[in-house]
Amino acid sequence: MTPTALITGATSGIGAEFARQLANRGYNLVLTARNEERLKESAGRLAAEYSVQTEYIAADLAEPEGVERVSRRLEKPDIAMLVNNAGYGLKNSFERNELAAEMDHLNVLVAAPLQLSHTALNTMLSKMEEPGGHIINVASVAGFIPRGTYSAAKSWVITFSRWANISYGGRGVHVTALCPGFVHTEFHQRMDMDKTLYPDWMWLDAERVVREGLADAFAGKGISIPSKRYKALAWFGARGPQALVARIAGRGR
Repeated sequence: MTPTALITGATSGIGAEFARQLANRGYNLVLTARNEERLKESAGRLAAEYSVQTEYIAADLAEPEGVERVSRRLEKPDIAMLVNNAGYGLKNSFERNELAAEMDHLNVLVAAPLQLSHTALNTMLSKMEEPGGHIINVASVAGFIPRGTYSAAKSWVITFSRWANISYGGRGVHVTALCPGFVHTEFHQRMDMDKTLYPDWMWLDAERVVREGLADAFAGKGISIPSKRYKALAWFGARGPQALVARIAGRGR
C-alpha cells in the first residue's frame, strides 16, 4: 500500500512545501485548507508533477464539523503521516482581541491538532501488517518564549509532541514538533507585519525548514529546530531569565 500523508494548511507556505517534498518521496497526498479552489489547483499540479494520487478536503479547523471531516479521512489505513500545519496569528494584543477570535485561534492551534493526532495515532497503531507512522506538529520557537496566546498554544504543541514521541515511539509512531523561527511565507503578510523590522539572518526558507523537519522526524526526534541560530534562541528562551526573555521578545501577541 502506497503511504499517504495528510497535510493541514496545505496550499501555501510550510504546508505547500511539505506537500512538494512528500510527493517527491512518493507519498500520496490528502491536502486540507479552507479555500477549495486553491486546494483543487494544488492537488492537480502536484499529481501531474510527481505522479502521485492527490485528494483534497475543504475544511475550517476552527469549526468542529471541519475537524471531524478531516478526522474521518485519517481513519483509513493508508495514512502514514499527518502534518498538523494549519495556523495563524492574531494582529492585536490579547485584551484587544474579541474572545471569539481567541477561541477560534485556540481551536485551530491546539484543539484541532489534538483531535487529528488522536485519530491518526490510533490508525497508525492499529495497522495489522506494520504498525507505525509519523505525526509532525508545526510549532514555533515562539513556544519557548512567554509572548501571548500564540506562544502559549505553541508551547502546548511542543510539550504534547515531546511526550507523545516518548510514549509511542517504541510502538512505531513518532511525533515531532517542528519549531521554526521566521520563515518566508504568507503567514506574516496576513498579519500585516513589516518584515523589514527583522534582520535578514532571522529569516529561513520553507524548503530548508521542511527538509530539516522531515529528516528529524524520520530520525525519530521529538523536537526539530531548524538552524543553529534558532536552536540557540530556543535554548535561551527556555532557560534564560523569563522577565528578560519577555522584554527582548516584546510582550505583544
